Amino acid sequence: MSLTLRTISRQQHLAYIQSLPAASHMQVPAWADVKAEWRSENLGWFDKTGQMVGAGLVLYRQLPKIKRYLAYLPEGPVINWYAPNLEDWLQPMLDHLKKQGAFSVKMGPPVVIRRWGADAIKKGIADPDAKRLRDVEPTFIEPRAFEVADKLRRMGWQQGEDGGAGFGDVQPRYVFQVPLQNRSLEDVHKGFNQLWRRNIKKAEKAGVEVVQGGYEDLPTWQHLYEITAERDKFRPRPLSYFQRMWTALNTEDPNRMRLYFAIHEGEAVAAATMLIVGGHVWYSYGASANHKREVRPSNAMQWRMLRDAYALGASVYDLRGIGDSLDESDHLFGLIQFKVGTGGQAAEYLGEWDFPLNKLLHKALDIYMSRR
Repeated sequence: MSLTLRTISRQQHLAYIQSLPAASHMQVPAWADVKAEWRSENLGWFDKTGQMVGAGLVLYRQLPKIKRYLAYLPEGPVINWYAPNLEDWLQPMLDHLKKQGAFSVKMGPPVVIRRWGADAIKKGIADPDAKRLRDVEPTFIEPRAFEVADKLRRMGWQQGEDGGAGFGDVQPRYVFQVPLQNRSLEDVHKGFNQLWRRNIKKAEKAGVEVVQGGYEDLPTWQHLYEITAERDKFRPRPLSYFQRMWTALNTEDPNRMRLYFAIHEGEAVAAATMLIVGGHVWYSYGASANHKREVRPSNAMQWRMLRDAYALGASVYDLRGIGDSLDESDHLFGLIQFKVGTGGQAAEYLGEWDFPLNKLLHKALDIYMSRR
């Protein structure tokens, strides 16, 4: 199968994404506007009949002081990863990116390698010998994903430094998802653990109301998000980032990004952003106040978002990143504990892969990044 690759317009790229059941929100053309500090390019793969069969959003970050770039395809490209001739897809991409001045390419194949159901994870948490998700027998293994990894290695791609322990990659390697396909809402609710069901009821009894907000409510979101950042010790993104995200994504598709608030006694006590691409819906950022936690606003909000995702016909509700540690003293353990209560499943992706087009500059970048 001979494939050609060329730069395409944003319109072509968007039309291709819209023809698919789903794709990562980081591979829609508007994501380039969210990441305004990177230069971007839209790539299309064409078969010999001239039909477009794949697409990729490339972000270029310039190396300090020289005209060479790191080319990054977050959670992409959107191609047939299980094609027997994977090289025919990736080689033209590498040749093209090299011509564009890239010294190194980073990509994140959207390929799931293993899944663990909620019961398997709970057993793992209870087992003193299980320190990480990998120590727990997976509920599902995708053999084709191992073949993809082998092919990439043979082509000279290198796996992200940490071998994928949790948040080491630029995008989380482990995520938590609630499958919605072929399930009733009642099934989904039944899948929640007792604590979740109790907390949803508690919030209802306390009069917590969940509402959707708009662009004008982003400062309220930001206030809660900064409280959360201080509490959880991470560096918050500025308000301008979320304003840009809202404008860029919703200009491309008016239903791409949503904002939710849990309101108690007239006050917003929790908030979240939601992203939608085809049948894939993500809970992307969450925030909550330090007080009124006892009225369980976060559970109420998640349940509303899940129901809305279901109403949109989503096949999966994705709660995004988790760490892979099952150790209760780990700072990311609370995340997996909260998300596992939804009765969904942990999924492990192939992680991010690098191709050094210029080994010397690639090494220099590694050193520069490790010092930051």
